[in-house]
Amino acid sequence: MSARADRGVLSSADRRRTPVRLWSGGMQTVLVLAVVVAGAGPLYWTVKSAISATPDLLAHPLSLWPEKFEWHNLSDAWSTLQIGHYLVNTAVLVGGSWLTQLLVATTAGYALSVLRPWFGRVVYGGILATLFLPGTVSMVALYLTVLNVPGLGVSLTDTPLAVWLPAGAHAFNILLAKQFFDAIPRELFEAAEVDGAGSFRVFWRIVLPLSGPLLAVISLLSVMTAWKDFLWPLIVITDPERQPLAVALPRLANSADQALLLAGMFIAIVPPLLIFVVFQRYIVRGVGFTGLKG
Repeated sequence: MSARADRGVLSSADRRRTPVRLWSGGMQTVLVLAVVVAGAGPLYWTVKSAISATPDLLAHPLSLWPEKFEWHNLSDAWSTLQIGHYLVNTAVLVGGSWLTQLLVATTAGYALSVLRPWFGRVVYGGILATLFLPGTVSMVALYLTVLNVPGLGVSLTDTPLAVWLPAGAHAFNILLAKQFFDAIPRELFEAAEVDGAGSFRVFWRIVLPLSGPLLAVISLLSVMTAWKDFLWPLIVITDPERQPLAVALPRLANSADQALLLAGMFIAIVPPLLIFVVFQRYIVRGVGFTGLKG
């Protein structure tokens, strides 16, 4: 224990010295406060602005407290800016993207890690190579594919499929699933095969029940990515009535009242925040299991 305690910038003897202890504690306090301000500051400003009057917001944008609480801004934004309608559009796109990414990541990871076909190394290398390509490089080709699906001759624009299907091609989630499945003991699969279980039954009865932490991490990444995605939905969903909140709010900024717009922004950040608060225990545990430690 003493050897572990001495590992670090300060030794045990240094920590017992009063000046060093005060300096170290002061620096830690400053760093924690800086992190809290950087993380919670924008959120607090959004909440404060959402319940402020527009003149007050323009006259004192950096004030810590509104002069008068305008709680009706939230209901006005919901009705006037049709936040509820765009929130439903967002939920549809996010839900489909989440399901698609979860299905593709788990099945592809299972195939590469457990089934191991002879061409698996080639597929794995191709998936790994896509991580080095910026998304904007393939955006034109992807849009042309969505505009006229090869072999079908149909267009997916202005439909949820234009967002759902490209979301499934998420290389990082597939590699994450493969890494997790590699850690499952092979003896479980061999025992199931001896009992006559097929590939699908092994996947459904053994792999998925053991993959709770993995599913939590993939769900978090897919939901957060889809919720804040702006560029791709802007390109493939041109109908204003079908656009998600991330696309609709910048468009409404040209004509909407400033306070109502910020109230709409506050409503937009509440659902993902609640998701993280409710499922943070599973998410943190999943991050540890999948090797995403900092």
